[in-house]
Amino acid sequence: MDFTATLFFFALLVSNTKAFDPCASPPDNSDLSVIPIYGKCSPFNPPKPDSWVNTVINMASKDPARVKYLSSLVAQKTTAVPIASGQQVLNIGNYVARVRLGTPGQLMFMVLDTSNDVAWVPCSGCTGCSATTFSPNTSSSYGSLDCSLPQCAQVRGLSCPATGTATCSFNQSYGGDSSFSANLVQDSLMLANDIIPNFAFGCINTISGGSVPPQGLLGLGRGPMSLISQSGSLYSSVFSYCLPSFKSYYFSGSLKLGPVGQPKNIRTTPLLKNPRRPSLYYVNLTGVSVGQVRVPITPELLAFNPNTGAGTIIDSGTVVTRFVPPLYEAIRDEFVKHVKGPFSGIGVFETCFDATGEAEAPLITLHFEGLSMTLPMENSFLHTSAGSRACLAIAPVPNNVNAAMNVIANLQQQNHRILFDVANSRLGIAREACN
Repeated sequence: MDFTATLFFFALLVSNTKAFDPCASPPDNSDLSVIPIYGKCSPFNPPKPDSWVNTVINMASKDPARVKYLSSLVAQKTTAVPIASGQQVLNIGNYVARVRLGTPGQLMFMVLDTSNDVAWVPCSGCTGCSATTFSPNTSSSYGSLDCSLPQCAQVRGLSCPATGTATCSFNQSYGGDSSFSANLVQDSLMLANDIIPNFAFGCINTISGGSVPPQGLLGLGRGPMSLISQSGSLYSSVFSYCLPSFKSYYFSGSLKLGPVGQPKNIRTTPLLKNPRRPSLYYVNLTGVSVGQVRVPITPELLAFNPNTGAGTIIDSGTVVTRFVPPLYEAIRDEFVKHVKGPFSGIGVFETCFDATGEAEAPLITLHFEGLSMTLPMENSFLHTSAGSRACLAIAPVPNNVNAAMNVIANLQQQNHRILFDVANSRLGIAREACN
């Protein structure tokens, strides 16, 4: 090969290497890539270098506040939340997607949250926010919204005068221990190759506490201000995601928006709607099996009750699945019959045992109306850094919250395609390798 050909080959190799972005969305731009918030392609770093199991334990330590927050959600709650300055610290376990806001688009890594509606991002000049903020002044499509507009009345924590016009502002709590103040605004939202004009979201100006996602949140709930509602016919109220393992190195999960490309043959269960908590995705959990044994549980403890909030929800923001104490205890009591002790607790996990006994451990099956979901080993157990102990990766609902609500969390959803067909009130679950 002569010198010119060699130089051309080297230049072509360098060009192709630069063009390859392992963190980018799929080449056809049909889906949004989804990554654990502490993954390689995320701009956020774990609070400190640690073992895998300790990282999950640290993330799951926010679950009690999260579950308490979910149990407190009530439609059109307008109680003002006190706001105070504070330093934002990233300590919430979640998944993020890369989106662009404004014209030209500004890149933001926004947390995906199926139990919230209104999207929000920190804006320039925000007190207590992270260094990365959205700059309204540099967007040609940005616009503010005032209290006279219908979108304003659909936001929880609304703060508007009884008469006259004013900027639509609101205060909200998030995660159980944090709060923020924001103005409702609108701008263009770009998701992969789709653009949603005049997308309404909160422009945060003050944050207190450590659970508010540092670059914002994209609400995938069922309410009128969610992404699914605001996108109208573009996505036909259909989306699905496949969440990669927390250990996934690069972007490997996906968020599919709209009916195109969704799995055709997928078993579904009805979505139940709670008018008092319209954002949440309730399903009918009918029982749980440990191995071949269906654990004894009073049906009333699983029943959906829109008046009390009792029932079971699917949530992307809680890390570890939580069951009402009687159900958790029935699962634990049956599980320990099949695995050699002694048993101990590590963090939020109460049922840990010698990892050599994992081969004998029975699988957990969640029974929903119309389908059953058998959790693979990686969705059922966590191991200590030395590998000597394994823990059953479920926990009871904390004592200080609405003890009637079960939460199917993201650790148990990993490497499954979860389909939300809101238009037809159904939820689908199918095994899929997201990693």
